[in-house]
Amino acid sequence: MKKILETINKPQELKKLSFAHLKLLAAEIRQLLIHSVSKTGGHLAPSLGVVELTIAIHKIFNSPVDKIVWDVGHQAYVHKILTGRRNDFSTLRQLGGISGFPKMSESEHDSFGTGHSSTSISAALGMALARDIRGEKSNILAVIGDGSLTGGQAYEALNHAGHAGTNMIVILNDNEMSIAKNVGAMSEYLSKMRTEPKYTKVKQDIDFILRRIPAIGERVAKTVERLKDSLRYLLVPGVLFEELGFTYIGPIDGHNLEMLTEVLEKAKSMQGPILIHVLTCKGKGYKPAECNPGKFHGVGPYCIESGEVIKNGNMPTYTGVFGDTLVELAKQDSRIVAITAAMPEGTGLKKFAAQFPKRFFDVGIAEQNAVTMAAGMATKGMKPVVALYSTFAQRAYDQILHDVCLQNLPVIFALDRAGIVGEDGPTHHGVFDYSYLRHIPNVVIMAPKDENELRHMLYTAIHMNGPVVIRYPRGNGLGIGMDQTLQQLTIGASEQLKDGNDIVFLATGAMVEPCQRATGLLAAQGIQAGVVNVRFIKPLDEQMIRRLSRDAGIIVTVEDNILAGGFGSAVLEYINEQSLNWVKVLRIGFPDNFIEHGAREQILGKYGLTAEGIATEVCSFMKRFGVR
Repeated sequence: MKKILETINKPQELKKLSFAHLKLLAAEIRQLLIHSVSKTGGHLAPSLGVVELTIAIHKIFNSPVDKIVWDVGHQAYVHKILTGRRNDFSTLRQLGGISGFPKMSESEHDSFGTGHSSTSISAALGMALARDIRGEKSNILAVIGDGSLTGGQAYEALNHAGHAGTNMIVILNDNEMSIAKNVGAMSEYLSKMRTEPKYTKVKQDIDFILRRIPAIGERVAKTVERLKDSLRYLLVPGVLFEELGFTYIGPIDGHNLEMLTEVLEKAKSMQGPILIHVLTCKGKGYKPAECNPGKFHGVGPYCIESGEVIKNGNMPTYTGVFGDTLVELAKQDSRIVAITAAMPEGTGLKKFAAQFPKRFFDVGIAEQNAVTMAAGMATKGMKPVVALYSTFAQRAYDQILHDVCLQNLPVIFALDRAGIVGEDGPTHHGVFDYSYLRHIPNVVIMAPKDENELRHMLYTAIHMNGPVVIRYPRGNGLGIGMDQTLQQLTIGASEQLKDGNDIVFLATGAMVEPCQRATGLLAAQGIQAGVVNVRFIKPLDEQMIRRLSRDAGIIVTVEDNILAGGFGSAVLEYINEQSLNWVKVLRIGFPDNFIEHGAREQILGKYGLTAEGIATEVCSFMKRFGVR
């Protein structure tokens, strides 16, 4: 018998299905998600939680005429399956396959590209206001999770949307609360009452009649209004949204297809901004994900039967080494505090939080607050360490510049996931941090060549008295031995790892190891290449650059950052300023593009940042300039 899902190639085909068939469809989608993500990895638990909600949205609304904006996009897999990408779903997050996030260039049904949090309401509001200006007729929806509401931009957008009063629908997908029957029953009643046009008309009529009573009518009407407001604070759970100018509906069961479609159908005909509060179970339909939704929020390939993640080696990760080292240092220094933005596990701070709960702060998805809060702590003698993913630190650029660096405060930024992060793609690659940080005065920027050097860099940063950035890659380290005694590094001093008469690599962070391997490939072709572990992107080791410009014919800078404004640019700037015109410089890094998603090694290979690619580029450069 043919599966229902196999008959769905566009969302309009949902409209003819009965609720019985829609429920069977939901089960089939869950099976597809569980089996496909077990191979590709991805954001499983969020997508399992919104199966019924997504089906209901596409049954009631008419994408792509109606616009659906998914916040972050972790929960958009079902949307992709229902909008013509079912047959390509096995390529999810693979090089050349479909993206793990909504992407406008991928489908007309992806009305806005996402990947970072708390943007959906702003984007939807912009679409709604543009629709009004153009005189168009369409529905605009933003689907946002409760976690994304910890981001300040979401509240800025809610505030403006309530003020603007335009027609738009915000669906709050709340997967942190359980559905209590007593609260749920009352809320369902209130929801139906609020979506009933007669109720709104009765309210208006009563107000009109009361105000017409001679002498006392106005006072009576105001008294009733105050009483209504008082009762609303007691009975209605969405008073915050009502105060912001939204009509609040909910909370409702996000797995009840009949109720979801009824509420969405009625909301479609209501005026002004509407907020529908939906309660869902994250990971629903797959027991391991239901029991451990955090683990399956973003997961690598796993065994379906056991739910165990298929591990890639047993070497320590940079994240784990950072977390362990910070705990070690915090035991010796009570001034050390750790701050993160909703990523305690992802940034390696779980152990710190357990051992020093009063010195650990998770601010939610609020990087700006995290940075300025750290600056405030630093003014009081603390040693704040702000652990963020490189891509998310971009969201706090102004605070890094003005609140920390301008005031030269001793805040340490531990930027995880620097360089290529892999399958999450362009919204998550950390390939811009050298460029957006190195031009800021007062900041020191380090990148370790391995996990052992990361320990020494963190120790060095703790003993400094100004802003410090340490950026390091995602995944496993090199598996080298760890020094038991930590030492302070000399600020700005690089490390010569290998001498070479023909060329010298100036390699940053994770690029040191492939450069070392590239020297062997070049030696086989008679080219003697040296390697310098740069260590400090800022300040530059100017003495070393001057010496190398005399001793080597070619300097090759290698970085897992975009070339525009990166480390290689800094070297070129210095060479130009010092008129070291005789030395030739080859820069290897990422071009002026947004880098696509795919496995990390595949991406590095495509852009020539492997040992083989680096050696090939050097040979091509030398041939082009007739050096050999």
